[in-house]
Amino acid sequence: MDKNIISVMEKHTKREDGIALLVGSFLVALGVFFLSSAQLITGGTAGLALLLSQLSSLSFGTLYFFINLPFYALAWLRFGKAFAINSLLCGALVAIFADQLYNVIVLSRINEIFSAIAGGLLIGIGMLILFRHRSSLGGFNVMCLLIQDKTGVSVGKTQMLLDCSIVIASLFFVSSWTIALSVLGAIILNITLAMNHKPNRYAVRYQQ
Repeated sequence: MDKNIISVMEKHTKREDGIALLVGSFLVALGVFFLSSAQLITGGTAGLALLLSQLSSLSFGTLYFFINLPFYALAWLRFGKAFAINSLLCGALVAIFADQLYNVIVLSRINEIFSAIAGGLLIGIGMLILFRHRSSLGGFNVMCLLIQDKTGVSVGKTQMLLDCSIVIASLFFVSSWTIALSVLGAIILNITLAMNHKPNRYAVRYQQ
């Protein structure tokens, strides 16, 4: 094949984008549900919200949405209005879904190791869908996309570093076993991102 030929990917339709943002947000919320059901932690702003929800009377969704607000502003300045609005909508959807899933799913018993694996995979897959449709979850995702733009280091690698740092900091509040399982979930999440979101394949162009 001629190396000078550049393949141009067809843009998603607005309908496809809308469905993808809904599905991606739901998968992330379902992953959070599994982690929360086993009282596990994850990284990023979701991890902070999960940890704070265990230490306060506020719900995960409420905490998650308000913690992310400054990052939506950063997304607007760096990636443009469309990306920021999409991310804000996805953050709101994740917050709503995560708080309401307990009304439709009741788990009488759940294996903690399975929760860590399933939660990490679901959140990672959900985030991938959002990335491919010009969106994110705000928070550290925005920072990691900025780093990828500037340095070429993949989102998964920087996200893994930040996530594991947050989880390890939680040692002051939860047991070492919970931390170990939480780290497992964070690693699975970010391996999923690192393997499927390559900076040289998926250039971030969100301004238009």
